[in-house]
Amino acid sequence: MKKRYINKIAFFGYADAKPTSDLYKEAFETAKLLAQEHFSIVNGGGPGVMEASSRGAEAADGATLAVTFYPKDAPGFEGRYVKNIVDREIVTGNYVERMFKLLEVADIYVIFRGGTGTISEFATAWVLARLYYGHHKPFILFGDHWYEVMSTLQRSFLMRGTEERVYRIVTTPREVLDAILQFENEIEAHDSETCDVCQNRADIKYKYHR
Repeated sequence: MKKRYINKIAFFGYADAKPTSDLYKEAFETAKLLAQEHFSIVNGGGPGVMEASSRGAEAADGATLAVTFYPKDAPGFEGRYVKNIVDREIVTGNYVERMFKLLEVADIYVIFRGGTGTISEFATAWVLARLYYGHHKPFILFGDHWYEVMSTLQRSFLMRGTEERVYRIVTTPREVLDAILQFENEIEAHDSETCDVCQNRADIKYKYHR
């Protein structure tokens, strides 16, 4: 059996997505397909896209993990959602800790349309992928709107050249799976002999290094 480099997949997206919305259904179907392929689904334990990913995984009898935070003074945060039922929960102390724990425990991220919380998760995933490029965690952007978003960002900001190599834009659950398999092939093909990190800093274990 071929070695698997990606096991846990985090879902980020709009917490207010309703079960009747296309966004919720897309997250559900994506998680279901990935769970059928024996990937574990990770999310923030809230409603919307997070709940959809847990339910999609459950429909395929897949494994689920929620990284949560129970706010006392953050009325703008949705917090833990009782209908988002998962196999295991990791409780963190605040929003920032929760976000970084989500990024830490997952091997790859699928990012759907969302609000400011999704923007923060997307931006952090992107900068970490650039900082640890070659030993980074890739991400997948779900939806046509991402083409315009990424084009605007790359045109308006100062990029160093590797940023566009760490993600894929997709529009269907099947394309998510295909992108994950492509990223796995890239990880497998990584040449440690020509990698500065592998050669010069092999003794350092990065927090976001596999």
